[in-house]
Amino acid sequence: MKFGQVEDPSQIDFTLPKDHSRTKTILKQNKNGLENTSIGCAKWNKTDLKGFYPKGTKDELTYYAKQFNSIELNATFYGMPTPEQVQTWKEKTPPNFKFFPKITNTVSHFRRLLNVDDVVTQFATAVLNFDEKLGMVFLQLHDNFKPKDYERLEQFVSKWPKEVPLAIELRNTEWFTDEEILDKTCQLFEENQITNIIVDTAGRRDMLHMRLTTPNAFVRYVGANHESDYERLDDWMNHLTQWKKEGLQNLYFFVHQNVEKASPLLSAYFIEKINKEWKTDLSVPKMAQDQPLSLF
Repeated sequence: MKFGQVEDPSQIDFTLPKDHSRTKTILKQNKNGLENTSIGCAKWNKTDLKGFYPKGTKDELTYYAKQFNSIELNATFYGMPTPEQVQTWKEKTPPNFKFFPKITNTVSHFRRLLNVDDVVTQFATAVLNFDEKLGMVFLQLHDNFKPKDYERLEQFVSKWPKEVPLAIELRNTEWFTDEEILDKTCQLFEENQITNIIVDTAGRRDMLHMRLTTPNAFVRYVGANHESDYERLDDWMNHLTQWKKEGLQNLYFFVHQNVEKASPLLSAYFIEKINKEWKTDLSVPKMAQDQPLSLF
């Protein structure tokens, strides 16, 4: 993942911002405590996750799903999934596994939310075949999709099929620098139960916010293949633990890397901390013993 990549990560201030005043109010809406913790990578293919799969692994998804409990499914961004393909993926994974498919780029990048009813219907119909294994669908808007396009976003959200849980990632800095625009957009998300995605990457600190719009935290963490990656995860652990105390309902945390091969190692580190601090028993992924891997 090259988004937000920088030449020298040591020059970046990785301090997490303070919570928005509205976040605590949103978390208090959940009275049932933490229900689900999903931690995974962005992809499962062997080419990117070098050193993760034992030699001779025939089905990467089946093996991946024994190590992790979720996947941020980016494959659906590049091509419309079919119900048959979704069913195949579903059948290769254990009962507690969750998929988080990205909405196809026809919606977000090519049509830019205009005249997308047919594509949305096709996408939603397909991913509903995940049944209980569907975690949450997410929409990643183009960098140049700006607040001037707000009406498109509003119309898209109002028409979105409510039976499919949705998260949205805004990438243009103008959504975050104008407090009035941010409040208006987050109110739209709150009213329609849309989760506001948090992106933590070195070169785009302007996107990093702590404004929750549902009691769910959907975090896309992008490591920099640098020693600071572990410290950043420690900071996230502390922040999420506070959110858990305040009412966090679901945590969806996906680990990316500029060079993806290290993602399983960072994920394992984070899962171990979650298990220790939260008394959970999430499976800790292991690298193949015959394929050692260093993080840096």
